[in-house]
Amino acid sequence: MTTNRFYTTLIIGLLLSCTSLFAQSDKQKKLEQQRQQILREMKQINALLFTKKKEEKSAITLIEDINYKVNVRKNLIRITNEQANLLTREINTNQEEITSLRTQLQELKDDYAAMVVKSYKSKSEQSKVMFLLSSNNFQQAYKRLQYIRQYREYQKEQGEAIKIKTKELQALNIQLSKQKEDKKKLIEENRIAKRELESELKQREVLVASIKSDMSKFASQIKVKQQEANRLDKEIDRIIAEAIAEANKNTNQNKSNKTSSTKKFILTPEAKKLAASFAANKGKLGWPVARGVVKAKFGKGRSLTDQSVEVNNSGIKIATEVNSDVKAVFNGVVSSIHAMKWGNPTILIRHGDYLSIYHNLSQLYVKKGDQITTGQVIGKVFSNKITGETLLDFRIYKNNLKLNPESWLARQ
Repeated sequence: MTTNRFYTTLIIGLLLSCTSLFAQSDKQKKLEQQRQQILREMKQINALLFTKKKEEKSAITLIEDINYKVNVRKNLIRITNEQANLLTREINTNQEEITSLRTQLQELKDDYAAMVVKSYKSKSEQSKVMFLLSSNNFQQAYKRLQYIRQYREYQKEQGEAIKIKTKELQALNIQLSKQKEDKKKLIEENRIAKRELESELKQREVLVASIKSDMSKFASQIKVKQQEANRLDKEIDRIIAEAIAEANKNTNQNKSNKTSSTKKFILTPEAKKLAASFAANKGKLGWPVARGVVKAKFGKGRSLTDQSVEVNNSGIKIATEVNSDVKAVFNGVVSSIHAMKWGNPTILIRHGDYLSIYHNLSQLYVKKGDQITTGQVIGKVFSNKITGETLLDFRIYKNNLKLNPESWLARQ
């Protein structure tokens, strides 16, 4: 193998090894971010849902809270398992790489030792001169001189290659030790998480057994809740339609009756700018409460009380502390305030052709037409004394299109 080919092969091998390790490391980082997010969520769940005395909550609410916590715990165990499995693959890859490097290092050392012996046998200047003088012609002598120079250079490069391989082997050994330690910690954390999950499942069994005779009543309550949610959806749809019609009627651009019936906001230049700014902040919006966990997610899902019952949420329900302030997530104007006969008040804040909606409030600090700034306190969340819950129903719409609020809020 020529010197250039030798070094090219060595460099390509190092690059391929590093690329593989970086790719695996990137996967680990993403999984670790998810795990840390879930751990933060678990802290919030414990702080917001399980610090009160059990007597202050209804049995059905306690079952919902435990089921919610169990689901999050299962997700934590799943992510941790993925991390441990990925670490196992990385460890195996590293061990194979270490074996390969040791073989390469030994080959390099053997080659280098052979060169040193050969060099020692012909080290005298006299033998080199005789090697050159014994040439048949000048061209042969020149080639032999080039060979001597290349041989010296090759010796140096062999020595450098040994150093490089040795350093890489040492680095891989250090990384392997860290990976084994990380895996050990993850396995222990998973063991603890599984014990806690078992404890939570037993708590749920005890609670379910205590209300077994009333399960039919609770099942009917779930249906009533979904009926109320459907009625709330229709009411909010109606409010939004009225808000769009009223806004378009008052917009200077609206000069004919044709545009007043549109299902979309007609935007002024200022409203377009505000809408663009709102859209640009997707995933960065502040939370509408200081502390909270998403107890009910957007879209179709299963009831936390009865997994056989399907529920459909047009927004998210955020469990928070008693007496929590509600804050506007972005600059805008109060488009509507609606006090429902069968429910708690709702505030709609318009951000161009986007709407943020805050339902289940106990107090209101704003009125229709008020200009709102990001983070401004607009009211307080209602606390239900019967269920022991403090839930904010939070929604985001674009015109009359429902959007998933979780994808718009910043990670806590």
